[in-house]
Amino acid sequence: MTKVELRPQAVSDAKRFYQIIKNPNFEFMRIPLDSIKDEIKFLKQNASRRRKNFAYNYTILCDGEIVGGCGIKIDQHRTFNGEISYFVDQVCWGRGIATQAVKKLEKIGFDELGLKRIEIIMNVSHKASEKAAIKCGYKKEGVMKKAIKTGKSYYDAFLYAKVK
Repeated sequence: MTKVELRPQAVSDAKRFYQIIKNPNFEFMRIPLDSIKDEIKFLKQNASRRRKNFAYNYTILCDGEIVGGCGIKIDQHRTFNGEISYFVDQVCWGRGIATQAVKKLEKIGFDELGLKRIEIIMNVSHKASEKAAIKCGYKKEGVMKKAIKTGKSYYDAFLYAKVK
């Protein structure tokens, strides 16, 4: 199994992240990024997001190489809840990288951030993401109608969660 490491995201990750998410087969990204400048802007805001307990974003590394990104977004109305999200380069799909990243994020969420509930929300068509959630012991709680916007379209989403 590939060994996965997480580290806080850095502005220097922008070019690699942009390469990954601009792959035409990468269809489930919910944050619109039209340029490397957009990615840099997003990454520069990470320190502020952490200070405000809004989000904790990480770079996924395999053998020292950037293969994706992940994070925990804190629900600002119920700060004991968090939502995990992740993306992995297509050349690494099917290697269990997302599953390992979710397990590491979950440990951070429950043990370091004191969360009581962690959710994973994914497009109902995103079978690989659903598989990672199931492998990590998340339970399907339902379908959320038109809960995800990608581009100009709205999609149904599965809600998976784990509580501590």
